[in-house]
Amino acid sequence: MRRTLAAAAVVALLLPLTACADDAANSHTGAAPAGPSVAGPKVKIMVGGLDKVIYLPAMLTQRLGFFAEAGVNVELMSEPAGVNATTALLAGDVQGAVGFYDHTIDLQAKGKHVESVVQFAQAPGEVEVVSAKQAGAIRTGADFKGKKLGVTSIGSSTDFLTKYLAVKNGVNVSEFSPIAVGAGQTFIAAMQQGSIDAGMTTDPTVAALLSQQIGTVLYDMRTPEGSRAALGGLYPSSSLYMNSDWVEKNKDTTQKLANAFVKTLKWMSTHSPAEIAAQMPADYAQSGAAGYADAIKATLPMFTTDGVMPAEGPKTVLAVLAAFHPDVKGKEGSVDLAKTYTTEFVTKAATG
Repeated sequence: MRRTLAAAAVVALLLPLTACADDAANSHTGAAPAGPSVAGPKVKIMVGGLDKVIYLPAMLTQRLGFFAEAGVNVELMSEPAGVNATTALLAGDVQGAVGFYDHTIDLQAKGKHVESVVQFAQAPGEVEVVSAKQAGAIRTGADFKGKKLGVTSIGSSTDFLTKYLAVKNGVNVSEFSPIAVGAGQTFIAAMQQGSIDAGMTTDPTVAALLSQQIGTVLYDMRTPEGSRAALGGLYPSSSLYMNSDWVEKNKDTTQKLANAFVKTLKWMSTHSPAEIAAQMPADYAQSGAAGYADAIKATLPMFTTDGVMPAEGPKTVLAVLAAFHPDVKGKEGSVDLAKTYTTEFVTKAATG
């Protein structure tokens, strides 16, 4: 009964939390096959969609054998939405979560201390796609007024960023309709059927929409340049984040995880998209090997090469959150950004 009540409390806490980004056609759920067992600590990590390109470093690290090489046994688990990964982390079901950095700021505003330990990405990896039928009617965020805009779910990061882009362009959040259409095939079907006029998603869904000429790109936030243009700066997104207390008590294990992930990020920076795609599970390439490699190529610029938080990134995320989030707006001065991430472990990983 206590466990049930605790879980319910966590869910209630996270209802308004910005969920992590959407993506793959059918995000894998459950646990991934375990890597080789080694004499070392065991860690469970929940990922907000293992087959999403924006979270690619998680599965790639296991496939390359870098967890085992670092001396840690990692069990990768998957939920289709990042908010579920955060729920599992706060409930104590897992020791780490792979999702968007913005959770750490939101949770601090609610009295919870979670920190990014390895920063995978410096841009959201998100793309606002306009239906081919609406290409002439929606040319900027100012044209969102009166439109139906697809998001993963209400309260997700796609919902949040969509609202930011609207308000930035002079459209009140009450002047358009956010529509929860999920990701992948459900997103594609909604656009084909006219249920949404535009929507925010990531690769490989973006690649499928473009290749089938279902939609066109309005805002591309898969690169640092795209992030600056749309959001005013770098927007650190996918990361490994953990409870700060757990990190403090388990520094050796945390260092092993950082060593493995940083090695993967460096490996990604020296290998081609096709080589990266070849290391991933075959069923992740839902649009074919070539299409999957293209999706990775388009998203690759969002990733860091060293796991270090970009210097100005946290300020951008705080500014964006403060524009809408009820738990952050007006409380910017009380948020200690230095406690939302750490570079201690990735710095040692880079020099070790």
